[in-house]
Amino acid sequence: MSHPYAISKYPDAAAITAQLDQLIRKPIYSIKPEALRRYEEEYYAKKCVKSKEMIDQAVKRIPGGVQHNLAFNYPFPLVFTKAEGAYLYDLDGNRYYDFLQAGGPTVLGSNPPAVREKVIALLNECGPSTGLFHEYEYKLAQKIAELIPSVEMFRMLGSGTESAMAAIRVARLATGKKNIIKMGGAYHGWSDQLAYGIRIPGSKWTQAHGVPRYIFKHTQEFFPNDLNDLERKLKLNRLRGGTAAVLIEPVGPESGTRPLDYDFNKGVEALCRKYGALLIFDEVVTAFRIGLSGAQGYFGVSPDLTVFGKVIAGGYPGAGGLGGKKEYMEYLSAGIAGGGKHKKALVGGTMAATPLSCVAGYYTLCEIERTNAVQIAGQMGDRLTEGLKKLIKKYDLPFVAFNQGSIVHLETVGTMHFAIDWSKPWQIPRILRETSARKKEMEHMGAAYMAEGLVTLAGSRLYTSAAYTAEMIDDALSRFDRVFANVGLLAD
Repeated sequence: MSHPYAISKYPDAAAITAQLDQLIRKPIYSIKPEALRRYEEEYYAKKCVKSKEMIDQAVKRIPGGVQHNLAFNYPFPLVFTKAEGAYLYDLDGNRYYDFLQAGGPTVLGSNPPAVREKVIALLNECGPSTGLFHEYEYKLAQKIAELIPSVEMFRMLGSGTESAMAAIRVARLATGKKNIIKMGGAYHGWSDQLAYGIRIPGSKWTQAHGVPRYIFKHTQEFFPNDLNDLERKLKLNRLRGGTAAVLIEPVGPESGTRPLDYDFNKGVEALCRKYGALLIFDEVVTAFRIGLSGAQGYFGVSPDLTVFGKVIAGGYPGAGGLGGKKEYMEYLSAGIAGGGKHKKALVGGTMAATPLSCVAGYYTLCEIERTNAVQIAGQMGDRLTEGLKKLIKKYDLPFVAFNQGSIVHLETVGTMHFAIDWSKPWQIPRILRETSARKKEMEHMGAAYMAEGLVTLAGSRLYTSAAYTAEMIDDALSRFDRVFANVGLLAD
């Protein structure tokens, strides 16, 4: 089945990597301290009063004041009360362009009426959950299978984290092997075994606070875009229990923050076949954003298992799932089908696949397909990226802008481009200092964007949706222009 894709021209990963290499060697350019103070005094202190009052109360009951890290921003989190198309509105009535997109799933834009109406009708007739089978469980699974050839069967779960957990359990049962190899820097949720090598390649267990090190006995990471490193790990694992699966984000770790060569995924697929490991694609962000057939359709790869996330429920609760080839998915049999041929993976979730989530997911996919939303969102990503590149050149800044369709990266400090080389342990303290300082400036840049009416993901990633128009993108770029005009070299 052929579908248009969001990516009009695949980025030159080697050229972008070289630019990012240069960025982290340079001193930090960020919003000037006096400009940041102006934003704090003129915007946050005067125009976000109700948000500040609520967060001051929330911090007494919620650790850190918010329930998840995407909601935090400097100098304090804002409280959002309305989402509509390309816009978000806060408690004080301020309007923003939404480039966070709930972390990526809202390809149609926020709260699309065509989906909302179906959800309301479902709630009036059935309610959100019965604990029993609903017809849209099948309709959603069938729709996904129609769109993504490698998905012969689909099991709905509650989140991308749960789906990644299920994937590695299935891989170990299906192969009888122990080890999981993931791409360094990639995030596959917060389960114990996959909280390894996240954010920064080579970080191993250092980001996994609260997880005993022995949990990672059978988890390894390989360096992104390095097939030789992956094959070394696969060879070594032959001597220590074999490799059950290789788990990757197909555009690169952290939604392509460190981009991959176009043919890299095919190389990984070939190595998995050579060494008898399952290939698991984490398409939490890329499924139905890169294309209706996923990133796997774009790259021409057939993974054994695919991890899905928030888009599966159209941004509604119950947002995750695992799909794949029948011979592996049968390890997830919840009913009598599949019988007692083999052991079943321990997977649960009473509130997975609720009528609400399945109806929302089904009609979201139908609407994405009907409106050509993937390609439209990608065109908006191209326009935004080209505009950001012009602004970077205008102000002679060392920033790097690139995109994979509707996934847009604006790297101002390159925090996540660092890597840890354990053969040179004396460098680790310097890297930790550098990344800490640069993360702080990412937050400051994010605060400036927010004050100009631009909601981003951590000040460095932006998702576009089909709700955007060229005029909206151009207006957003004028706001980035105002921020960049106040950027300068920070004093040591």
